[in-house]
Amino acid sequence: MKAKSLLLALSLTAMTAGAQGTSGIDRANMNTAVKPGNDFYEYAIGGWRKAHPLDAEHARNGSFIDLDEMNQKRILGLIEEYASKPQPQGTLGQKIGSLYNLAMDSVRRNREAAEPVKPVLAEIAAIKDRRQYQLVAAQLDRRGIGVMMFGIGVGSDMRDAANNLVGVGQGGLGLGNRDYYIKDDEQNKKVLTAYKKYITDILKLAGNDDATAQKKAEATLAIETRIAHASYDNVKLRNVDANYHKMTYAQLVSDFPGIDWGNIFLAEGFPAFSHVDVGQPEPIHEVEKILAETPLDDLKAYAESHALADASSQLDDNFRAAAFALNQVLSGVQQDRPRWKRATSLVSDALGEAIGKLYVEKYFPESSKQQMLTLVHNLQKALAQRIDESTWMSEATKVQAKDKLNNFIIKIGYPDKWKDYSRLQIDEKLSLYENMRRISEFMGQDYIDRKVNKPVDKTEWMMTPQTVNAYYSPVTNEICFPAAILQPPFFDPNADDAVNYGGIGGVIGHEMSHGFDDQGSQFDKNGNQNDWWTAADKKNFQERTKVLENYFGSIEALPGKKINGKLTLGENIGDNGGLNIAFRALQNTLKEKPQPVIDGFTAEQRFFLSWATVWAGNARPEFIDRQIKTDPHSPAEYRVNAALPQIDEWYKAFGVKKGDKLFLDKKKRAHIW
Repeated sequence: MKAKSLLLALSLTAMTAGAQGTSGIDRANMNTAVKPGNDFYEYAIGGWRKAHPLDAEHARNGSFIDLDEMNQKRILGLIEEYASKPQPQGTLGQKIGSLYNLAMDSVRRNREAAEPVKPVLAEIAAIKDRRQYQLVAAQLDRRGIGVMMFGIGVGSDMRDAANNLVGVGQGGLGLGNRDYYIKDDEQNKKVLTAYKKYITDILKLAGNDDATAQKKAEATLAIETRIAHASYDNVKLRNVDANYHKMTYAQLVSDFPGIDWGNIFLAEGFPAFSHVDVGQPEPIHEVEKILAETPLDDLKAYAESHALADASSQLDDNFRAAAFALNQVLSGVQQDRPRWKRATSLVSDALGEAIGKLYVEKYFPESSKQQMLTLVHNLQKALAQRIDESTWMSEATKVQAKDKLNNFIIKIGYPDKWKDYSRLQIDEKLSLYENMRRISEFMGQDYIDRKVNKPVDKTEWMMTPQTVNAYYSPVTNEICFPAAILQPPFFDPNADDAVNYGGIGGVIGHEMSHGFDDQGSQFDKNGNQNDWWTAADKKNFQERTKVLENYFGSIEALPGKKINGKLTLGENIGDNGGLNIAFRALQNTLKEKPQPVIDGFTAEQRFFLSWATVWAGNARPEFIDRQIKTDPHSPAEYRVNAALPQIDEWYKAFGVKKGDKLFLDKKKRAHIW
């Protein structure tokens, strides 16, 4: 079951963990032989990139990765406190320790091979007709076995944000993105070939002979290809209006009669409810046709393939090797992650808030939270100033914008209340796979119980404290900064203001700007989709955002492959606004507390160097290819070299002039927030 929410998040994109000098800027990370106005990315972090080539394990490197690696070690230490010695049965410590030990016990999993998943495969094999197929698929979905051809979830109603709404939307694609099945470029061909081999291999590992496995893999791909052709692409998925179709439950049953909704929702554990949002009707209609037209054996092949794909990370080393072979083609990585990292991630994901509570107790002091609150309020003040000074907005729209800004819900570090895991049992007598099914069913039912027919809980966190990330949610009008990202090089309580404003300040500003990007600007202070703009102001806004769309859309991230300016628009607005807001906040600070030149750099220069340091990294071509196809974020290099030429103050700081490669005439720059 998939959560239904409109979430705009700053994703894990390659960054750097450069050494902190007196100023927070390390000259060794730079390449000062390059002119800043020609290639600021190379100028600012060229030394770091040369000194930190990619290792075999990673598709990219940088600060997000470095900080995540450090967090992995921290989390491992927390887990081992419980995994290294027996714990009283039923305690949280026992659940953490037992799950980790199960994940680490490769000897047992290799002995078990495919046996843990065999009962699930038997349930699928025993299906006698199409009606039963839908029921079994829903029963399996409730246990976290993703064999449904669409997604079901619950989240804030975009037009009644105080209340939750059941949602149905497109899904069912093993590769996630429709373009892999539709677009015919060379990398897509490689991915599809690798995916078919992966499905074939895991079917054989589960006991199918070569011919049968091949036939079932082909049937699976045929179904997924049909779904893909009906699915929305990533650009259309960003269109708020195009993805909202609220109706009564009765209308759902009437409009989509080919799906057995009553039994599906009952099997999923849902109580009766009155309304539902069908996000993408066309692929749901296509699923109706697939369920009616496809031979039952092919439907069962699809379910078997997806059940095995979901299980592959929890079975023996042969299943893991098959999954890694596919990942090699998708991302370019050459070596799988070590078992301890995989086990640590599994526990941290499965028991997220339990690990999060331990994490913040040890690694996140209250003083950091208070410093962050001060920074956030300073950024809010800076954005309000820039709104007031805007020449393209009317006073009426400015009032609405500042009202929304003042009503941001601010979440820093960790939630005020923690999830209760007392009803969850982890039993080491059972396999890792069986215990993960227990966890999925527990989490799914908890999710339903808290949300269906219930008001939105605005204290709920959509990320765990140990997540190296941040987000803005338009339907709750909240910005959230988990504890794990509030570490150097993003946030260093001992670094000078310029570096912190260029690092975590830019991140804060980025998330704030999402409240006013092409999507967030459609939502009011309460999280409702509501047009609070005058017609003239909206037109001005769209003209200004079009500048960013066209500029980024002209950039080749790989030979012959350009960034999708429409897909990345929201994130590019986030970076543009974040830089301007954070710089203004720094200027406000400098008026009260001037900073000298440190290590040869002014405060203004250190600000922009810090931003570039944040996005430093190397990435494999396969990773970038996938990113520009699927990710709403521009590749890291262009979050510097394409973002900074839009910022007037950057030109002043580094003396960038006409004739420099990155120079943009002021009239061609995006002046938004």
